[in-house]
Amino acid sequence: MSRMTLCFADLMKDINLYYDEYMKKEESECCSEKVFMKRGSGGHGSSDAIYGLGVVGALFYFLQGATSFGMVLVGIGKSIFWPAILMFKLLSFLKI
Repeated sequence: MSRMTLCFADLMKDINLYYDEYMKKEESECCSEKVFMKRGSGGHGSSDAIYGLGVVGALFYFLQGATSFGMVLVGIGKSIFWPAILMFKLLSFLKI
């Protein structure tokens, strides 16, 4: 074997060693509560998708009649905050 092949083989052994150590560390940390909370994975994937579709639908609705840049900005704001506006109107109607 040439010297270059030996160096490459040594390099691959080192990489595999570091990878194995990294994976062991990652496995031990993945189950701790602190890492779970730090990653921010709350398991709300489907509700986020539904909210995203609602925002896109609201964008189409509010931007249909926008004739100026100001109206576009208002439409974007309304499309993002429509759930809060809806809840405010609903609670005001119910007088709660």
